[in-house]
Amino acid sequence: MSTEDLPFAVSITDGKDWGLTEGDFRFMMELESEGCFVLFQDSQRIGIATNISFGKIAWFGNLIVSEDYRNAGAGSLLVKHSLEYLRDKNVETVGLYAYTDKIQFYRRLGFEYDSDFVVLRGKGFSSKPKTSLGQAGKQDMPKIIKYDNICFGASRRKLLEPILLDPDNLCFVSNEDGHIAGYAIAKVFRGMAELGPLMCQNGRTDIAIDLLRATLSMLEGLEVSICVSEKESQILKMLTESGFSENFRVARMFHGPCIIDRCICLAESLERG
Repeated sequence: MSTEDLPFAVSITDGKDWGLTEGDFRFMMELESEGCFVLFQDSQRIGIATNISFGKIAWFGNLIVSEDYRNAGAGSLLVKHSLEYLRDKNVETVGLYAYTDKIQFYRRLGFEYDSDFVVLRGKGFSSKPKTSLGQAGKQDMPKIIKYDNICFGASRRKLLEPILLDPDNLCFVSNEDGHIAGYAIAKVFRGMAELGPLMCQNGRTDIAIDLLRATLSMLEGLEVSICVSEKESQILKMLTESGFSENFRVARMFHGPCIIDRCICLAESLERG
C-alpha cells in the first residue's frame, strides 16, 4: 500500500460503513510500512489487507475485496500473502477479530476460534473515580508499555507510544503498593471516542470497572465504542446498566498458539488487537 492507494482504501471500506479515513490508513502504514497490501487485477485495485507485528505476535485486520471479485479466491490470497509476510518476520501467533459470518472462512486458512467479543456503543457518563486512579502523563509511558508487554505477551511500544503522546487521548492508571495494577486508554477523534486498550490482571474486575468509570467520566456526552470479551460478564453488566448497548459481535481467532490470556483485556481496535 502506498499513498496513491489511500483513496481506494477509504472508498472500499466506506461500502461497509467502517468509518476509516486516509489518516487511519496512514497510521497503519506508519506502524507497519511493508505490511499493508493492495490486491490488483491487472491494473485495477480490487482489495486490501493490513497487518501489524509486535515481535512474535501480530494482528491481521481490514480485509476487504471489491464485491465483483468476491468468492473467487481474492480474500484468501490476501490472507495467505499476509501470513507469509509475517512468517518472514518470525511471527509465531497471528490474531484477528472476525465478523461472525467469516469464522469458517478464516478456519479454512488455519485460524482457530478463541472467544467472542462484544462491540458496544454508548455515551460517556459522569462517575467519581477512586483515589487510587490517576490520569497518566508522559512520565508514566515506560511503565504502561512494560505492563502491557506482560499482559499482551509482546511489546506494543510502536502502537502505544503515539497513542499515549497524542494530547487528545486519555489514559488512566491504577496503582497498588507503588506498582501499576492496570491501565485504560481512550482515543478521541472526530467528536467520538474508542475506549481501549484496557489491561489488568485476571480476577481484578474491580480494577477494570474503576478504570472504565474514570475514563468514561472524562468522555461525558461523547459517543464511545468499546470491544470487550463476552467472558467479562461483570464489565458487560456495568456497561449495559450505564446505557451501553451491543452493536455487533466478533470472534477472536488465532493462527498459531493462543498466548494472550494473562489479563482482562479490552481491545485497542479490531484491526490492531
